[in-house]
Amino acid sequence: MTESESGFIDEARIFVKAGDGGNGLSSFRRAKFEPRGGPDGGDGGRGGDVIIQGDRNLSSLLHFRRKERFKAERGGNGGTAQKHGKRGADEIIRVPLGTVVSDDHGALADVTHDRQEVVIARGGKGGLGNIHFATSTNRAPRMARNGEPGEDLSLNLELRTLGDVGFVGEPNAGKSSLLAAMSAARPEIGAYPFTTLTPNLGVAEIGDVPFVLVDVPGLIMGAHEGVGLGYRFLRHVSRARMLVHVVDASSADPVASYEMILKELELFNKAGHGTQLLDKPAVVAANKMDLPEARTGLAALKRHVAHGSDVALYPVSALTGEGVDALLGAIRTSVEAMRQEESEEELPGRVYRPAARDDKSFTVEKEGEAYYVRGRAAERIIAMANLESDEGIADLQRQLDRLGLLKQLDKAGVKAGDTVFIGDYELEWT
Repeated sequence: MTESESGFIDEARIFVKAGDGGNGLSSFRRAKFEPRGGPDGGDGGRGGDVIIQGDRNLSSLLHFRRKERFKAERGGNGGTAQKHGKRGADEIIRVPLGTVVSDDHGALADVTHDRQEVVIARGGKGGLGNIHFATSTNRAPRMARNGEPGEDLSLNLELRTLGDVGFVGEPNAGKSSLLAAMSAARPEIGAYPFTTLTPNLGVAEIGDVPFVLVDVPGLIMGAHEGVGLGYRFLRHVSRARMLVHVVDASSADPVASYEMILKELELFNKAGHGTQLLDKPAVVAANKMDLPEARTGLAALKRHVAHGSDVALYPVSALTGEGVDALLGAIRTSVEAMRQEESEEELPGRVYRPAARDDKSFTVEKEGEAYYVRGRAAERIIAMANLESDEGIADLQRQLDRLGLLKQLDKAGVKAGDTVFIGDYELEWT
């Protein structure tokens, strides 16, 4: 988990556990005129899901400092008279818009809409009651299955701010001041490096067209190696439709400053962060034109930018407001054009992760004197088995045989008396 001095948090690691399914029941009807009543054990209820939900009222992952573990409710056990156990309550985890959810294998969800829901861990199915195991030859089955364990995951949360326009530049280039001049935002502004320690958002509006501006801490040479604040905050402009390069035109060498930022963005791309920042439309804002020495810097920037480049240059002063309207007009034109090109997105309903539980594959490996079976399907079967009755053990063998596991164990050389581990369960093979 990372945190700035102001308490802003844009990364978190949490642990989630979906609810286990309730156990099925083995019971028989007991009625006055039905002395040999048949099986009537009900099924267990499904466990609750763990759901990630987008919340536009959140702007940070700070609340995950107070709570890191989340667990959905277990399903209720089955009852007599074929009564189904109740479904476990879902656990809803609210995150700010722009949150990317991943595990150690890759991204699982990208939450970009208010109230968008992603089922990130599914509750276990309820176990079957003994009513399901009655046959013409076994009219009084005494077995029932246990509930399926709910999924559990360790998750990484990464906030990538949603915005239309991203401001990039060196510290003290005047990005925060320009943001304040262009919008209603009031970021902290001071004459020292790294004034901005958290992303600042501003909403500018020209006519009836609003767009969101994102200002992040400045980049310095070596940011790709972690110098200064490094690349930590560039993720917050990775979603922007366009970039505004803010350059201090009054500095000793504004051209070198501009080229340094381009080089750092290029190295960010090469580092494999998944976002090609240099491919985004961009303009250059030559800031601090209220200072006399900025005129010389502006001339150098004009010559440099005009040479083999189609990037537009806008002289501005965040202090006096000079050129701000022209820059806003250019941003509006660009953003409107890109919005029109993008297809209209409908608010997604509840989204389910790819169903890993449907994977029937497994492995059998001998380690020392024991055999280890690994695979979700096999582990799920044994977790739901009732090993306290002969009928339950026979049912387990039938399921493992249908999966093809018994044949693979035989090929691997398992003999009577050997120890076989399936998930967390230890069996003596017979």
